Amino acid sequence: MGKKTENKDYTPAVGKRKCAVARVRLLKQSGKGISIIINGKDYKVYLPYQDWQETVLQPLKAVGQDNVSLSIKVHGGGVKGQVEAIRHGISRALLKTDEELRTTLRKEGLLTRDSRIKERKKPGLRKARRAPQWSKR
Repeated sequence: MGKKTENKDYTPAVGKRKCAVARVRLLKQSGKGISIIINGKDYKVYLPYQDWQETVLQPLKAVGQDNVSLSIKVHGGGVKGQVEAIRHGISRALLKTDEELRTTLRKEGLLTRDSRIKERKKPGLRKARRAPQWSKR
């Protein structure tokens, strides 16, 4: 297998949360305002709730960037997990472009990967910790 050639039109980064994985591309040519495309749709269409939209924009507001173009592919997990994976990926992409943003992003807690995942089911139990109902007689 040959080595992939680097395309310098964007800065790639990966964000994760639970089972969700977001591949973020921070495009070099930035237009006017914030342009975010998630899985081929505008982020306001893909994420209809205001809370989810604000979570995605959190790293951009923290560093004060308002002229960015982002292309994101996300899969796995639920919507909330995907939103937080996207936020993590955007933070990492911004950090790759400018290392001086590390203190700002770190202070907001945007660079830390939330490592909490679903606990595995144990044998003899119904779920991870839920035991079958006990009957005296």
